[in-house]
Amino acid sequence: MLSKLTPVFKISAGIMLILVIVGMIWPDWLEQLTTDVQAFIADTFGWYYLIVVTFFVIVCLVFLVTPLGKIRLGKPGEKPEFKRPTWIAMLFSAGMGIGLVFWGAAEPISHYAVSSPTLETGTEQAIKDAMRFTFFHWGIHAWAIYGIVALVLAYFNFRHDKKGLISATLHPIFGKSMDGNFGRLIDVLAVIATVIGVATTLGFGAVQINGGLSFLFDMPTNFWMQLIIIGIVTVLFMISAWTGLGKGIRILSNTNMILAVLLFGLMFIVGPTLFILNIFTNSIGTYVQNLPAMSFRIAPLDEELREWINGWTVFYWAWWIAWSPFVGIFIARVSKGRTIREFVLTVLILPSIIGFLWFSTFGGTAISLEHNGVDIISELATEEALFGVFSNFPLGMVASIVAMILIGTFFITSADSGTFVLGMMTTGGSHQPGQRIKLVWGALLSATALALLYTGGLQALENTMIVAALPFSIIMLLMTISFIKAIFQEGKELGIGEIETNKKLKKDD
Repeated sequence: MLSKLTPVFKISAGIMLILVIVGMIWPDWLEQLTTDVQAFIADTFGWYYLIVVTFFVIVCLVFLVTPLGKIRLGKPGEKPEFKRPTWIAMLFSAGMGIGLVFWGAAEPISHYAVSSPTLETGTEQAIKDAMRFTFFHWGIHAWAIYGIVALVLAYFNFRHDKKGLISATLHPIFGKSMDGNFGRLIDVLAVIATVIGVATTLGFGAVQINGGLSFLFDMPTNFWMQLIIIGIVTVLFMISAWTGLGKGIRILSNTNMILAVLLFGLMFIVGPTLFILNIFTNSIGTYVQNLPAMSFRIAPLDEELREWINGWTVFYWAWWIAWSPFVGIFIARVSKGRTIREFVLTVLILPSIIGFLWFSTFGGTAISLEHNGVDIISELATEEALFGVFSNFPLGMVASIVAMILIGTFFITSADSGTFVLGMMTTGGSHQPGQRIKLVWGALLSATALALLYTGGLQALENTMIVAALPFSIIMLLMTISFIKAIFQEGKELGIGEIETNKKLKKDD
């Protein structure tokens, strides 16, 4: 019954429903509004995004090496719910999924041939710059955003029995006010950011599936095809959502990893293998060497470079922030029982390395083709770039079909995980949200993705996400401060730095 629904659900669902209706009735007006607001935020707060995201990286790395890293995200002696391979598959599928497939070839080749981060395209140096900045956008900065939200939530939820809500993590700062309207406002903002972040990714998935069908079978590329694709996938992910976390999401996550490994292995073998290995090795070095400079690169005196930073780096930081309540809550939910050190090491480093290998393979192959005279990005739309790469190698059709299946399973996993998380966030932090609540959010996620695609395609998706991310970034900053305050207090109680510490922490092992 409607009367039993929480205020957070009613308010956030109502706001998203209004956005969907406005997008469908006045698409041009909404597109112009989001474009203007996005431009204002990118120009005015670009510096803020760079600083705050780098701050999250530093905090995560500190807890990787500090003695506090031995504290367990759960009660002393509590063991993880999921085995490590399944845990990694679940966090990776939820965290990057569709994005890796969509941008795997498209981003590096775009940086190389269309719009370079150093304004130098088509050269050997442009190849190095393209891979370095792709690593930057998908590396530890991205996973630190997810990791800090997940870490804070898991710590308060599983170690201190707080509700699985964003507002519950702010008690050390704001106290009991988090139990009232202020706390509800925090949770509503988190829900809205989550819906827009997940809907944006679903939109990317629908566009790329449409691009694959267009490239392979000459089907039209338009909103109506994307509507059909989203409709079919919606039915599938709702079936998965109905089966619950232990069945649907777990099975799909493992399926995603198998398909991703198959696709990666095929491209690695038939592609320019030696070039892939060389570009991976070289890019790791330049990435690590230039990481501090890239982290704070804002180009205050170069308008053209600043435009590139706004369009790529600021866009990505906003994307990860908008996705962070969804991915953070989901990763926290499946990470119960891990130590902080194991959590940070796995969430920050392992997915980053996997992503670097992925981009080196697909992006490196795309760049190699373009550099040797094969038109990829100059002839094809962004969503078709991956399929254009496959067409130049044996088993290209097979690889393209596997890629579309992978996009579909990632699509289902992301939406499935999203409905679960949104159900948690709007039922007071319940770890087992009701099926009807999940189905309502599933329908709203799909409707939001369709509304944004109808409003202005990919650009509308990007604009709306950057707008949604700004208020939640402030909440993330407060969450981090709250966590630091709470865990250092616990460190004092455990006697961090004293002989007694190790004895107490061993109870967690």
